[in-house]
Amino acid sequence: MNSGLLILGATVIGSLLLGLLARRGRDMDLEQWSVGGRSFGSLLIFLLMAGEIYTTFSFLGCSGYAYGKGAAAYYILVYITLAQVLGYWLAPAIWRYARAERLFSQPHFFVRKYDSPALGLLVAIVDVVALIPYLMLQLKGLGIIVSTTSYDAISPTLAILIGAAVVTIYVTASGVRGAAWNAVVKDAMILGVVVFLGLYLPFHYYGGYTPMFEAIEAAKPGFLAFPERGNSVVWFQSTVLLTVLGAFMWPHLFCAAYTAKDERSFRRNSIVLPLYSLLLLFVCFVGFCAILQVPGLQGTDIDLALLKLSVQSFDPWFVGVIGAAGLMTALVSGSVLLTSAATILASDIYRGVIRPGASDANVAIVARAMVLVVTLVAVGFALAGGSTIVALLLMGYNLVTQLFPAVALSFLRQNPVTKQGAFCGVLAGVMTVALITVTKSTIADILPFLPDALQDLNVGFVALIVNLGVMALVSLVTRKAPVLAPSGT
Repeated sequence: MNSGLLILGATVIGSLLLGLLARRGRDMDLEQWSVGGRSFGSLLIFLLMAGEIYTTFSFLGCSGYAYGKGAAAYYILVYITLAQVLGYWLAPAIWRYARAERLFSQPHFFVRKYDSPALGLLVAIVDVVALIPYLMLQLKGLGIIVSTTSYDAISPTLAILIGAAVVTIYVTASGVRGAAWNAVVKDAMILGVVVFLGLYLPFHYYGGYTPMFEAIEAAKPGFLAFPERGNSVVWFQSTVLLTVLGAFMWPHLFCAAYTAKDERSFRRNSIVLPLYSLLLLFVCFVGFCAILQVPGLQGTDIDLALLKLSVQSFDPWFVGVIGAAGLMTALVSGSVLLTSAATILASDIYRGVIRPGASDANVAIVARAMVLVVTLVAVGFALAGGSTIVALLLMGYNLVTQLFPAVALSFLRQNPVTKQGAFCGVLAGVMTVALITVTKSTIADILPFLPDALQDLNVGFVALIVNLGVMALVSLVTRKAPVLAPSGT
């Protein structure tokens, strides 16, 4: 047994124990299990929010996108930073409303804001459908990490099954607290590994960043610039805008806002997190470094860039440390996603549709049962293979961003959107995404009359435009006319 495998095994066991210990001294009722009793301080809120930055996506997907797509990878740095500007204003508003209304999930927000159970059900379905590819992303990344850093001693399939079992056990027992406790260890590990790799590898292989980029430009002219078509500047701009608007629409991040004990936590985090997210630049550096050192990776294999270069560069024990850090990103992110999906299924579909009036205690039991159901579905998709990690994340973003207009406009003093408008707008946006995804269409296929420069628009951005148009039209038709008082004589 190699030393890397021992480190990976110890990490899995440690994560499981820490996740189980997180429930100690707590009565894990629905509020404790799903939103941590609304008692998390600044540090835990920071780590839950930062967990969205350092996931399997950033560890493997960011480096893989830099390796395979070049300049297009910069969108990751930009959108995460700009999303915190939006979050500075949006997250406290969500927290105040959720605390006043004692909300447990994102669909609850829509039900109360728009007085529409039907809208809540639609949002619940969108949330679960979007969370499945995101959870699949974490499991797929986990399989890649463990298989590669164990030198194929453990197959990707076995790694996915073990990781899924660990997450299922401690999420069922501890809910969001298990994720928060493990996030403390995960962030310490991932930051150390990411900074070290981003500093060491470019200097080890090229003598610095400038020589590295000069070598890449000489070998692949134009690779570090945006292409005229495909991942062009228009694609970059529309993708950044889409993902900035959608960042806080992910149900697990939306509900992370519910866990805080005061709103100041969010504003502190929004000031620090942009700086924290810039450390992803080191992950990009590793991807760029691998272009000439690990050539030939194509398709979904570009996600292997960081790990292949690490195996080539370090002793097995340190490869194990790198794998352990990546493993923690998958386990922590996966546990947050599982908690959110299970809460939505239990609270908004089971209690909202199947058994209205079910008690919190009954809903908590169903939520724990749903953890296993969601895990099995995500495992099935992960084992089936498919898209690159970044493609999976962008597919989820295309869906959840359709919720943004209805959320943002609901905080206006006079919301111009009716419940019918919100429902039809979200439905139109989601159906547009689904149609484009299923038919594998491009903007050029759908809107061939657009100028060439606009045919690289992100498909989710186009769906958002459809969403807004339908929302405005339906709201205009269904808005009640003000009742005028009779004029005096």
